[in-house]
Amino acid sequence: MLEILAGRLQGGGRLLEDYYEASAALAAFFSGSPWDPEAYRRKTAEVTRRFDTARLRAMAEVVRPTSEAARQQLDRVVEGGGVFVTTGHQPGLLLGPLYTVYKALSAVRLAQALEPVLGRPVAPLFWVASDDHDWEEANQVHLLDLSNELRRLEIPGASGGRRPSMRLRRLGPGIEQVLEELRRLLPETEFTPALLEQVESAYRPGRTVAEAFMELFTSVLGPLDLLLVDGGDPVLKRQGAAVLARELEGAAEHEVRLTEQTARLEQWGYSGQVTILPSAANLFYEDEQARERLLREDGAWVLRRRGQRWSDRELRALLEAQPDRFSPNVVLRPILESYVFPTVAYVGGPAEVNYFAQLGCLFQAHGLEMPLVLPRCSVWLIEPKVRKVLEKFRLEVHDFRGPAHELAARLLREELPEGITWAVALLRQALLEGYERLVEESGSIDPTLAGPLQAARNASLVQLQESEKRIAQHFKKHSATGLGQLEKARSNLFPSGQPQERVLNVLHYLVRYGPDLLPAAAQALPIELGTAAPVWSGVQCPPVVEAGSARGGR
Repeated sequence: MLEILAGRLQGGGRLLEDYYEASAALAAFFSGSPWDPEAYRRKTAEVTRRFDTARLRAMAEVVRPTSEAARQQLDRVVEGGGVFVTTGHQPGLLLGPLYTVYKALSAVRLAQALEPVLGRPVAPLFWVASDDHDWEEANQVHLLDLSNELRRLEIPGASGGRRPSMRLRRLGPGIEQVLEELRRLLPETEFTPALLEQVESAYRPGRTVAEAFMELFTSVLGPLDLLLVDGGDPVLKRQGAAVLARELEGAAEHEVRLTEQTARLEQWGYSGQVTILPSAANLFYEDEQARERLLREDGAWVLRRRGQRWSDRELRALLEAQPDRFSPNVVLRPILESYVFPTVAYVGGPAEVNYFAQLGCLFQAHGLEMPLVLPRCSVWLIEPKVRKVLEKFRLEVHDFRGPAHELAARLLREELPEGITWAVALLRQALLEGYERLVEESGSIDPTLAGPLQAARNASLVQLQESEKRIAQHFKKHSATGLGQLEKARSNLFPSGQPQERVLNVLHYLVRYGPDLLPAAAQALPIELGTAAPVWSGVQCPPVVEAGSARGGR
């Protein structure tokens, strides 16, 4: 059976390590510890003060349940003063790497854990970042073929000069080539026909990248009763228009806020995840041509690539008339989300945990408190064939983190017959001791003999080392089957030298283990809330500048 190993998120650098260790240095950058039940209660109280039933009903208009049970949970949130645990990602081809799914599963588990703690409905909400325009990230996916070789599926065709968001970019006939290759890669199992039907229903020429992603997400993750929101939904933009307008109004002040908070973070020895771009709003403008960052220049708002300029009044009027033309950047998106939805916690990957440390003062400038930030769980899916290899060579998953040749060399040394290892060691010791005595005895005849004798000793040791290598090479050929098994295990655990969850796609496992896999994986995730959790008092920021006082620089 498939083995599911879940634990702490890895690879986030020093800040994530200190976050798990509840370092006091981070207390002023986060609203509370995500393992402290009382922190969730405080945040829930702040959220419920802002969301009455009418506002909850309004936000529910843009939420898409993935199942009937999810629809009922949404109703419970609306009528029972409930809250959300949110997460999200850009819509990637065929749901992208595994970690996209693990973010959703982690949000599901945290929501389940919080309901009894908060005594009110808690639902998981996945934000589909359809406003993002990183085509090079969204147009590819990796799977293992039947020979355990890593294969890259990519929608053919360059992005060209246009850079539309995923909510506007439409799939062309190239998606049919991707699906044809997918059919060749997937094995024939009892789950194959239904899974391919789900994929082919979602990914059709003419659909947008975001639409295809959301349909497949709904059909695959429906059993987990998640809620979805399209980050580019025009209704959502209208509901969050106040945040977008406030961002234009306070752009200069917000830049200062972000810069100062990042500097405070760096004073503690951490690095800012997001670079603060001078004279830029945390907003993009998008039309049929492209999505582009808004910049302040000579008292106007500009789009530099196309040479478009607006006065402050013109841009505000455009925002009021067409809010769907505007979208938040990475630092404003969590604020828009917390404004529109009753968000108590966000589940993020390593980069997100890092950049949330920069955002607390921007939240406060918008009159909000930052949600709790829980690192998503890290998961390893170990198939039976891989477990056999691990047991055969007495290895653990982490043994594959290093270069492949180092592990192979180590195992060859360990597997080399004991008699050969003993004979080589004995001969090396005999050479060292023999030459040492020979140098000592010959000194009475001529002290200058020491140099040539030591050179002869070194040459003998080199010859012994070459003989050892020659034996190892022959043994390597003899052990080719075992080394091949190691390489296949590496392809499963660390494809391209990266953790499985950052490369492989979920379809590789769903076609082999069926729809029960994801609910089982969700239940395996360790979400621990306890009284021993650290107490962080919340984000510390200097007083917010009066609205409008920073506008003169535009």
